[in-house]
Amino acid sequence: MARTIPIDSEANERFRTWERLLDARGIKKHGAFLLAGRKTVPEALALVPERFTAVLAPDQAALDAIAPLLPDQVTRHLLARPLFDRLDVSGTRLPILVGTVPPLALADLSAPPHGLELVCALGDPANLGALLRSAAAFGVKRVLLLPEAASPWHPKCLRAAANAVFRLDFARVGAWAALATAAGPVFALDGGGSDLTRFAWPDDLRLVLGEEGQGVPADLAVQRLGIPTTGAVESLNATVAAAIALQHWFGRG
Repeated sequence: MARTIPIDSEANERFRTWERLLDARGIKKHGAFLLAGRKTVPEALALVPERFTAVLAPDQAALDAIAPLLPDQVTRHLLARPLFDRLDVSGTRLPILVGTVPPLALADLSAPPHGLELVCALGDPANLGALLRSAAAFGVKRVLLLPEAASPWHPKCLRAAANAVFRLDFARVGAWAALATAAGPVFALDGGGSDLTRFAWPDDLRLVLGEEGQGVPADLAVQRLGIPTTGAVESLNATVAAAIALQHWFGRG
């Protein structure tokens, strides 16, 4: 039987490291993330068990319940309730997994896209998570993150993404300017763009989504696609617009 390690002090170095994983800076520094959720934790263990290194539980009963799902390499930790509650930002009161963040390579934009590659600048982690969920649902395989984008391993992103992060490949784009010479075709979502409902979607493309409120830089020389609306509101939420565009690409034919 695997040994359980009790932790009851906030001065414990492991606990201090885990608490730093609640923000993007700590995630980047330690190369790790926290995953919580009644459905997401068991699903992630079934999907990518090799990605996890530890489980954090609030009591023995919760640890015993998840134990049959845990791979051998996952260490078991029993946290004092006040400490666990500080990590359980979603309020699940269920075991939390500690996972390893994969390396984020610089995208080779000189290579042509394969399928729809989503280029994203969303800085709100919850919005990014919602976008990734739609991306996985509509067949996107690769997401390229601009410098402004939130970490896909932020707890808020993971919660909204519902394990979509484990079905996508990520790479980074060094700057907006890099897109100017990217192999195409490259398109951008823009409220003033051409009607995407009448657009002949190619199988392979890069689709650029700007930050909420700011959109895609005006000087980015790419074809822009927009969604026709009644005009009753100024613009659609970026994640809603992206989901509509992705569904149209998915249903092309």
